[in-house]
Amino acid sequence: MGLLASLLAAAPAAATPGPGGPAPHPVTRDEAARVRAPVADGGIPGVDEVVHSDNVRHLANVPKQALQGTNSDLAFQGHYAFAGNYDGFVIYDISDPRAPKTVSQVLCPGSQNDVSVSGNLLFLSTDSSRSDDSCASTTQPATEKSSWEGMKIFDITDKREPRYVAAVETACGSHTHTLVPGRDDVYVYVSSYAPSPDFPDCRPPHDGISVVKVPRRAPEQAAVTDFPVFFPDGGNPGDPAKPDMVPTSGCHDLTSFPRLKLAAGACMGDGVLLDISDPARPRVIDRVEDTANFSFWHSATFNQRGDKVVFTDELGGGGAATCDAQTGPDRGADGIYDIVGRGDGRRLVFRGYYKIPRYQAATENCVAHNGSLIPVRGRDVMVQAWYQGGVSVWDFTDSARPREIGYFERGPLSADTLTGGGSWSAYYYNGYIYSNDIRKGLDVLRIDDRRTDSAAAVRLRELNVQTQPDYR
Repeated sequence: MGLLASLLAAAPAAATPGPGGPAPHPVTRDEAARVRAPVADGGIPGVDEVVHSDNVRHLANVPKQALQGTNSDLAFQGHYAFAGNYDGFVIYDISDPRAPKTVSQVLCPGSQNDVSVSGNLLFLSTDSSRSDDSCASTTQPATEKSSWEGMKIFDITDKREPRYVAAVETACGSHTHTLVPGRDDVYVYVSSYAPSPDFPDCRPPHDGISVVKVPRRAPEQAAVTDFPVFFPDGGNPGDPAKPDMVPTSGCHDLTSFPRLKLAAGACMGDGVLLDISDPARPRVIDRVEDTANFSFWHSATFNQRGDKVVFTDELGGGGAATCDAQTGPDRGADGIYDIVGRGDGRRLVFRGYYKIPRYQAATENCVAHNGSLIPVRGRDVMVQAWYQGGVSVWDFTDSARPREIGYFERGPLSADTLTGGGSWSAYYYNGYIYSNDIRKGLDVLRIDDRRTDSAAAVRLRELNVQTQPDYR
């Protein structure tokens, strides 16, 4: 279903302008003095204790305010950061990264609420079954034919008063989305999964993605234009002997690299390399599986040259404690793949795994999650969220021998109960690292290290991490 005729009559998004709510929390000298590095024998920090490497500084924290749901993904434009939350999204003014200010908070409930921006448009993913497409909707079973989930589009010309302008229903909703922006149109690749014969709008097979075309000058005309099938054979069927290995039934996340006309997809049981020369019709070049160690192919990141892809494995779905000796270094980790060959002959070749080298408590959910490149000259470096494993800065210039060069984390939320939290997304933008913590709010970090200093010269006007920038 495309744009609903009733959209303009639906309840509008509720924008709560800033300042309002708690002020940003700059890290004081006294607090800095209380920060310590983990002890040499691998000891776990205390509950809520902040620890970090010597080359990382914690500059500010903005606690949750009106929106108390789960914090999710981040996007950036100019001196603004856009932060997803299961209750809607928040716009921050980050012109002074040491003191971010809340510009507006938009109430529009729906699980995930992954966010991206392009020009004056903001895109929001809804991956929970709702009573309708409005921001006043309520939860409703997916077995109901009238239920809605998919993409929402806002006009953010006025950052203090975002305006809801369009909705597009997509098969199985929108868990995440990826932009391929053009001058006149924006193509949106919508990733979703977990079909069921009992869901009228999400029945198997579900072996591809929804492609949504959004005209910039008439976003209300946004509509699904195609559903390319990536796995005509059904994809990875899973293994009954390995119950934590998830079979493929759609994709979790894609990253496009418009300059190279490539995309990489993390599709539950498969990793794929895509040709997006025609953005309306992405097609598979290569496909890989890791039946030894990967459980759930979650996300993908190209290096600057576009000859490597880092895939993440979200073992345990983000809710399990997998950063421990029992799980080991190769599960719940990143998989580093080189791209070899040319044209349709390009192939993904596995080189190595990366996992944070610090064990976490049994009460901390910890696994590889969302990260971005740090545009260091001549090297491959990225920053990455690991839920309660914190934020890790690591170098994969040598694909087979990646290594951590900096980190930030808090101790467990609870000393005796497994409690979900931690950094959902950690991204580098114009000299600073921004982390959207599920419970603690927005953190701002800075790394000062000769190995990353050259990135400070790079300035972007806009950053959606799932749309790989051209850093040249």
